[in-house]
Amino acid sequence: MSRDIGIDLGTSNIRVFVRSKGIVLDEPAVVAINKITGEVLAVGAVAREMMGKTPDNIIAVRPIQNGVVADFEAAKLLIENAIEKSVGKSFFNKPRVIVSTPYAITDVELKALEEVVYRAGAKDVYVIEQAIAA
Repeated sequence: MSRDIGIDLGTSNIRVFVRSKGIVLDEPAVVAINKITGEVLAVGAVAREMMGKTPDNIIAVRPIQNGVVADFEAAKLLIENAIEKSVGKSFFNKPRVIVSTPYAITDVELKALEEVVYRAGAKDVYVIEQAIAA
């Protein structure tokens, strides 16, 4: 049995819709990372609270800028965390994911977004424009 989810990747928030459950996740699209070790310290609301209040070795980044992947690895971690929080983590039962994109996205940006979602743990990735998703 497949799990179907929809992800709205915004610059400020990420929202996840799960079929038959509705919106299950709505949190800031921020990732806090230790620059020295590369370890993810926080994702979402906790990471947003860390912005501007951390030592120099910890950075809080917004991996999505204007609907486009700005930081590949941080975006992967953000989407991976969103999928895990919304449907759980399973090696054998990966979800099918629909991702919304802005209207003026280039082919290179589209491929980068698809690759990020696949690496985050999706079985299939479908990309639709935000106007159609609305």
